[in-house]
Amino acid sequence: MNGGARIERAIRSASPALVAFLTGGFPDRERFAALLPRMREAADLVEVGVPFSDPMADGVTIQRSSRAALERGANLDTILRAVADSGGRAPVLLMSYLNPLLAAGFEALARRAAEAGVSGFIVPDLPLEESQPLREALAGAGLGLVQLVTPVTPPPRLERLCRASDGFVYAVTVTGTTGGTAARDPASWHRLNSYLDRVRAVSPRPVCAGFGIRTPEHAAALGAHADGLIVGSALIEEIEAGRDPVRFVEDLRAALDRPRRPER
Repeated sequence: MNGGARIERAIRSASPALVAFLTGGFPDRERFAALLPRMREAADLVEVGVPFSDPMADGVTIQRSSRAALERGANLDTILRAVADSGGRAPVLLMSYLNPLLAAGFEALARRAAEAGVSGFIVPDLPLEESQPLREALAGAGLGLVQLVTPVTPPPRLERLCRASDGFVYAVTVTGTTGGTAARDPASWHRLNSYLDRVRAVSPRPVCAGFGIRTPEHAAALGAHADGLIVGSALIEEIEAGRDPVRFVEDLRAALDRPRRPER
């Protein structure tokens, strides 16, 4: 089974699935290495961010964690070693901007990631039209490439991105960076739910909503309109506050399990 199939199976077997984002090497390399296997048991899929100095899609929380991780020596090599040593139930995705991947070299990157047990990649600053070299290198090593869509993606492009995505489609819930709130009033929730329903209607892959999901109430509300939810900034803030992020994930999981979502 290739990486895209492993990711899709993890999402569908738990639908609605819970995807936990951790910044690689945060709060430091040792504590990240200790947290990763626990999170792979608590969540259905784990997305590990490769810290980068110019993270265009990330809000202040992820930026802060990335800067701290970089200052403490995290890089692609240390993260791949941590993934390889982690074990655990949930597949692992790497989220990285393009520069670190170009520096590693696509073919070598794909081989090393597959050896470490990575199942796929998310690359927010890589347009679909320029993704073929990386896509081919990842596919050659049995890894998937997840595509992102947003509320302002035009319908024809939305269909192309959904068809091209491996494992799941990452439905960004806001027209900004990570770390805000997905919706604040009934009209915003209605627009968000309609957008997720629209993506699911055209996607052959499961659809996971990310950006701005911060509470069990958010999880419960969106769980009826997505195949999975991606939680990042709120988890990083739990770590910063000295609380257990695994406990936070367990609370979100309980909220997701309560509502009964409509059949697709």
